[in-house]
Amino acid sequence: MEILDYIVNLGASVLMPIVFLVIGLAIRLSPTKAIKAGLMVGIGFIGLSITVGLMIDSLTPISNAIVEKFDLSLNVLDVGWPAAAAVGMGTKVGALIIPLCLAINVFMLYTRTTRVLNVDIWNLWHHAVTGSLVTVMSGSLWLGLFAAAINCIITMIIADRTAKDVGKTLGLEGISVPHGFSVSFVPAAWVVNFVIDRIPVVRDIKIDTEAIQSKFAILGDPAALGAIIGALLAIISGSDVKMILNTAVTMAAVMTIIPRMAKMLMEGVYPISERIQELAQTKLQHFGNLSIGLDSAVSVGHPVTLTVSMLMIPVMLVLAAIMPGNQFLPFASLTGLPFAFVLVTAVCRGDMFRTLLTAIITLTASLYICTDLAPLITQVATSNGFAMPSGATSISSIDYAGAMLPWAVVRLFGLKGIAIAIVTLVTAALMFMNYKLLKKEATHD
Repeated sequence: MEILDYIVNLGASVLMPIVFLVIGLAIRLSPTKAIKAGLMVGIGFIGLSITVGLMIDSLTPISNAIVEKFDLSLNVLDVGWPAAAAVGMGTKVGALIIPLCLAINVFMLYTRTTRVLNVDIWNLWHHAVTGSLVTVMSGSLWLGLFAAAINCIITMIIADRTAKDVGKTLGLEGISVPHGFSVSFVPAAWVVNFVIDRIPVVRDIKIDTEAIQSKFAILGDPAALGAIIGALLAIISGSDVKMILNTAVTMAAVMTIIPRMAKMLMEGVYPISERIQELAQTKLQHFGNLSIGLDSAVSVGHPVTLTVSMLMIPVMLVLAAIMPGNQFLPFASLTGLPFAFVLVTAVCRGDMFRTLLTAIITLTASLYICTDLAPLITQVATSNGFAMPSGATSISSIDYAGAMLPWAVVRLFGLKGIAIAIVTLVTAALMFMNYKLLKKEATHD
């Protein structure tokens, strides 16, 4: 525990480069490439942290003004996914999550309960968030690691079940998306499809996304979108012209810089991913037709995904204001909404009507989930030295504290005893089901 404490206290910007350096050397990447990969991850992480800090500093007075102007009882500050990632990876669970999930992936490959070779190492932080929340709630590191493992296994299974849709709808043959945030919205999309398919007339509704995209092309530009969002929020808050312009430019900068910092971070991940893919082709051929698990960023630019995400920004703000019992005011997470709907778009086969309906249902639930998990998220953050924004007493984030999968795992683990046993049995049953389905699919390939 003392060793883990020391490692965690190094901070995420130091810890992540070390982790990637060790992984690089372990898979026989050259020392030069391994060191560069680690440094690029660290640089990207620092860049993201600084940019998110700029966004929070800009939006905090705006959010406070909106709350006061409309007398909203929304006291949970949205810190966005980069802050949530920093919180998750800055714990003891976070320090162990990468080797844990890699071991789970190898085990599932050997038992043929998955065919996903997950090289999306960075986004394993999603499972760390789940494990960290359970650790704080239960006081047990081992129980937290077990919860993170359950979260990881279910994510891998959903990635398998959506791989064909990813290939057909998104045009990514041989690719799967074991992204914790994206897969959390898939079960709702399955339910929406199931219900709509059984309603005459409604099942025939289609929306021409190309026509909508041509009319709102400006929304596809990150800088313009950031400026529009920033200006609208400042106007809604009743700010003066100077504040409106400052917020617009700041948000334009944030929306432009964050993807570039994420790209820089991914420059450190790519050499690791490529080396693992090489090993898959030479050492893992007996596993059959593997799919490479990548970040949902590979298809975040799909027209349906982007259009639905942009439409949901004002919808989310209205829902936050009118939904009874909600305490969460979404801001920072709004820029990451496209990642929520990558797999929903695939499962709904590119139909905007079904994707939008799924978005409304799931993001309404996300507001309540964010509110419910805010005390735990805040406790994890403060206990691990996360610098709380000035004036904020409670924080949360749609990604990953507003997703249904982690919420279900955390709350079931909170019931202890029989509930944990049931979760374990259900997860084992899902693994067996996936094994049977993969075996059946293999005979038809």
